[in-house]
Amino acid sequence: MKNPDQSAADRPQMPQSYGLSPNTSGLLAWEEVENRLIAARNYWVCTTRSNGRPHVMPVWGIWQDECFYFGTDLESIKGRNLIRNPYLMVHLESGDDAVILECRAERVNEPQLLKRVLLAYSEKYGVFSDESELTSQTVFFAARPLKALAWRESSFPVTATRWRFNQKEN
Repeated sequence: MKNPDQSAADRPQMPQSYGLSPNTSGLLAWEEVENRLIAARNYWVCTTRSNGRPHVMPVWGIWQDECFYFGTDLESIKGRNLIRNPYLMVHLESGDDAVILECRAERVNEPQLLKRVLLAYSEKYGVFSDESELTSQTVFFAARPLKALAWRESSFPVTATRWRFNQKEN
């Protein structure tokens, strides 16, 4: 997947009462959003339980190759949820500088990719320098965005921006 270009950016779908302008003046640049994804320490991940209820947990992760990678135990609620239903939301901690990703996740099984992810994870957090440090239950997921939303609260709704990565699933 390649980065969306500025022409791919548009306004999110929100109620008229939010005051979004139909023109594209003030849209955020993808590079700004990507830099926030890279710099973040904590991310909120929302998955769906088998009964349809949401499950939200903070996780550590990395943004690399236009994808969000994070680890979890297969027996965790989010791990079980993702095995059953691969769709999830990823949100940065800030509500003032919001970044929200709608994603589809898959397990990272390719050994070379897992090595690159673990190296970046180790550089960022100081844990999991290689696969020998993982338990047999630890898995990493690659959460590929289908859609991204971002804005700055200080200039909302002018900066409210949406990117679509895969038109088939939006």
